[in-house]
Amino acid sequence: MDLSSDVWNQVALEASQLYFGEDGKSRFANTSIEKLPDKVILHIFSYLSHLEICRMAMVCRRWRTIAYDTKLWKNVSLRPEVSGLHVGSLEQLLQMVSVRFGASLRYIELPIELITHTVLHELASKCPNLTHMLLDFSTAMQLHDFSEMQAFPAKLRYMCICLSEVIFMEGFMRKIYNFINGLEVLHLIGTYEKCEEEEEEVYEVVNVHKMKSATPNLRVINLYGINFIDDSHIDAFSSNCIQLECLAVNFCSKVTGSTLKALLARSKHLKCLLMNGTDLKSEFVMQAEWDKCSVQELDISGTDLTSECLIDMVTRVPTLRFLSAGQINGFNDSVLKAWMESGMAKSLISLDLDSSDNISDEMLGRFIGRYGGQLQACVLSGMTHITDQLWMTILPTLVNVKIAVMGTTERLGGNIHVDQLMDTIGSSCPKLERLELRWDPENLRFSDKSQKAIDMLRVKCSKLRCMVLSDGRYYETVKANFERADRLTVVRTTTSCRVSAYHVLSNYNELIFN
Repeated sequence: MDLSSDVWNQVALEASQLYFGEDGKSRFANTSIEKLPDKVILHIFSYLSHLEICRMAMVCRRWRTIAYDTKLWKNVSLRPEVSGLHVGSLEQLLQMVSVRFGASLRYIELPIELITHTVLHELASKCPNLTHMLLDFSTAMQLHDFSEMQAFPAKLRYMCICLSEVIFMEGFMRKIYNFINGLEVLHLIGTYEKCEEEEEEVYEVVNVHKMKSATPNLRVINLYGINFIDDSHIDAFSSNCIQLECLAVNFCSKVTGSTLKALLARSKHLKCLLMNGTDLKSEFVMQAEWDKCSVQELDISGTDLTSECLIDMVTRVPTLRFLSAGQINGFNDSVLKAWMESGMAKSLISLDLDSSDNISDEMLGRFIGRYGGQLQACVLSGMTHITDQLWMTILPTLVNVKIAVMGTTERLGGNIHVDQLMDTIGSSCPKLERLELRWDPENLRFSDKSQKAIDMLRVKCSKLRCMVLSDGRYYETVKANFERADRLTVVRTTTSCRVSAYHVLSNYNELIFN
């Protein structure tokens, strides 16, 4: 005890000598931020958002000069709803391109009111290193006149276009076809979330068949929630994009899989195929030569595939690493049993079976017991019969898991003893990065000693960057615990955040949009 006291006294003495001089005054008493060199202030500013940097520019002339340094403006969003930045006029934007952006600009997002031929010409002229661009036409009721447009950024590798449901884009697209043949990543974002409620006339607002001829080097194609995309458009891209590695057609409800066989035969490099919420037909899926394909990551959630089709698929794909098959009535015990017996799950690192009510907890326990040690993501949410008891059984096998999602928002008849669950997670999953508990707060039972279990989770799972809980007493308890440890952004609510297995996809960073 005395030895420990001596050590701390020595530490305190050395600390006081570092910060205080012989006269007892602080060595830094006369130091202010104004005495810091410009490069240090520039580094400090680099941690701020662009909205905050603009506020710093109003402090003094020196800070204004530093705030306008092009190094701070490499990745810029000018959409007010995203960044908070609102550009008042085109003249102001043109000045920003020259003064603030210049050769440093790599990524830019433009709302419809700022997408004009003069702005695009200026970006092409003044920003030679611009490689990523997002153009948001989603709220457009009328396009600007692009008839005089003669230039467009020619070094783009990534382009995202948010489509309008009523504005035809061909006049604009025709002007840029000659400049985008170097594109490697293309996102076309539809209006699925806006027009889902009522049936309206569907317009093909962009000509995919012409676009595919202008973009032969695409590796990643994301067609998200576009109500006119069908199998012919998939066929068009696969016939021309021989480098294709990842194709996502999530929530394109007209996709049935009729060209799936041709897609797999042509696209020898295709590793990721995401078809969540499509209208896949079992007969088309079974015609595809899955045993000869290179697909490793597959999302078929929210489809109506039969058990026979699912068995045929999972027992033929040779190197399946990622499977998302939630909300499918046909995914039952027989599918998991056939998959286990085939040995085709030996490469699996991610399994998402959200809301798969026809799978028993016994079969899930057997499957996870065999393959849990290799899983990096495990999503078993949305099922009332999967409670903390099964999780307590399988967690010791999930030693490499980085993502775990459990629980259902539906009120349960029994209770979830969350203290024991947290303790088991902390002791079994040291690599955990993202965790979500979707159980209703009224079903969570915890004691006055729950802080000990939360401490165990926080200390043992040091890589945990996101923990999502339903808003309630337990959420407040966990949030306060992490905040006391200065980990302010870890704990979040299910109303503002959802954990997904998509984080383990090999092309995840290139699939991010908006």
